[in-house]
Amino acid sequence: MTPLLELVGIAKRFGSVVALDGADFVLGPGEIHGLLGENGAGKSTLMHLVFGLHLPDAGQIRVRGERRSIRSPRDAKALGIGMVHQHFTSVPALTVRENLWLAAGRHGAAVGDPPEAQVAGTAAERLRARLWAGLDPGAPADGLPVGAKQRLEILQALATGADILLLDEPTAVLAPPEVRELLALLREFADSGGSAVLITHKLDEVMSAVDRVTVLRRGRVTLSGPISAESPASLAAAMVGAAAVGELAPPERPAVATTSNDDAPVVSGGGLEVRRGEIVGIVAVEGNGQRELLRAVAGVGPRSGPMRVVEPVAFIPEDRTTEGLIPNFSLAENLVLGLPNDDRWSRGPWLDWSAATIRMTALLPEFGIRAAGAEAPARSLSGGNQQKVVFARALEARPAVLVAENPTRGLDVHATRFVHDRLRAAAASGVGVLLYSADLDEVLSVADRVVVMARGSVIPVPSGADRERVGALMLGAAE
Repeated sequence: MTPLLELVGIAKRFGSVVALDGADFVLGPGEIHGLLGENGAGKSTLMHLVFGLHLPDAGQIRVRGERRSIRSPRDAKALGIGMVHQHFTSVPALTVRENLWLAAGRHGAAVGDPPEAQVAGTAAERLRARLWAGLDPGAPADGLPVGAKQRLEILQALATGADILLLDEPTAVLAPPEVRELLALLREFADSGGSAVLITHKLDEVMSAVDRVTVLRRGRVTLSGPISAESPASLAAAMVGAAAVGELAPPERPAVATTSNDDAPVVSGGGLEVRRGEIVGIVAVEGNGQRELLRAVAGVGPRSGPMRVVEPVAFIPEDRTTEGLIPNFSLAENLVLGLPNDDRWSRGPWLDWSAATIRMTALLPEFGIRAAGAEAPARSLSGGNQQKVVFARALEARPAVLVAENPTRGLDVHATRFVHDRLRAAAASGVGVLLYSADLDEVLSVADRVVVMARGSVIPVPSGADRERVGALMLGAAE
C-alpha cells in the first residue's frame, strides 16, 4: 500500500544546531502515528517541514507516492495537509466563524456555522461535524474555554478539507476527560480514512491511541514500528537512551503529605497559605479560578481582598510564547527583560550586555538548554527548551515565592524530572512554591500539600487523601 506521507533522509540545521540528521518517516492511510522524542529531538521541526514552515536542507518529501516540494503552508493545504500547532493560532478578537473563514481562505471547505451531523462523507467532514459540539459560531475566540479553543484549532486545520492531520502536543492543556474525547475523535478520523501524526510526551497516550510509533533522538530515528511491539520502557529507552531510563523513576513520597514548617507564611489570603520550604499544589477543573489566583499571587493580575505575598515573586506562566518570552529577542535579552534591575548587569541607567550574555551562556548547560548560544533568538529553540529558559530565569530572580503554572507543559520525561527536582531544590532552599498543573498525578507526586479550587474558592485536601479522593473532590466541588 502506498504511504500517504513519506519522508526520506531529511536533514535540517539552524546555524550550528543540527535539528534533523537523515530522518525517515512513513505515515500510512487510516493510521494514527505517534512521534516521540526528547525536547529538541526534532519532532516539531520534522512536521514543520511537512507543513511548509521550513525547507529541508536535504532529503525528500513524498505525498501519496509523489515527490513534492512544499514551500509554504499554502502548498501543504493544497495537498490535503493540516496542522494543529503547539500553541493556539486563532485570532483572539475574531469570532469562531471569522477564524474559520480566515483559515479556509478562498478555496477552503470550512463554513462559518456548524454543519449537519455527518453519517457519511469524508473523514474531514465527519470530524468537523463532531468538533462543532458546544461551539458558538459567534463567540469571540479569546472567551472560549481551553478545550473549546483546542477544538477550534483542529477545525482550522481541517478548514481546507485536510485528510492528513499533524498535531503538535494537542493534549498538553486539556483535562483528562478532554484528552480522552480528543483521542476518540482522532480514532474516528482514522477509521474514516484520514491519517494523523500525534506528537506527544505522554507515553500512556501513545500506548492507548496510536497504531505505529517513531522515536527521534537528537535528530535521528532510533525506533520505528507498530506500537503493539513496544512498551513504555522500550519507548523511554529509545527517547533518552537505555542507561538513562533508571533515572526517570519518580522518588517515593505520599500522595498528599503534610509540612512541619512553622515559619510565617510567604503567601496568605483567600483561604490559601504557603510557607517557606514547601510546595503547595493546586488541582482544579478548568475555569474554576486557578488562573486568576496564580496571577494575583504573582502580581500580574488584580488582587481582591486581603492577600499578603512576600517579595520577590517569580512566575512561570503557562504560555511561554505569549507571556514567558519574546520569540524574536535573544536568550540574553529575554533574561534581562525578565530581570531588568539585577545588579549583575544593571549599571544605573545602563545595562551591561556582556555580563548578561556571560550569565545566560552559563545557564545553558546548567539547565540542559539546547541552543546555539546566548545570542540565539528564543524562537529558534524547541518548545521544551524555551520552557527551560523561562524556568531558569525565574530561579535567577532568587525569589521568596515561586509561582509555577503548568511548568512541565511540552517537556519530555527527562526534562520533566529535571523540573521537578529543581522545584524540590527551590523549596529545600527556603522558597515557597505554589504549583498548578492540569496533570493531577504530577501535583500529587511533587506537592507537600494540595488544595482544590472550585468556583473561585480554595478547599484544603485532607492529609493522606489518595488520587481517587482528590479527583472526587475536584469533580464534586466543581459541580
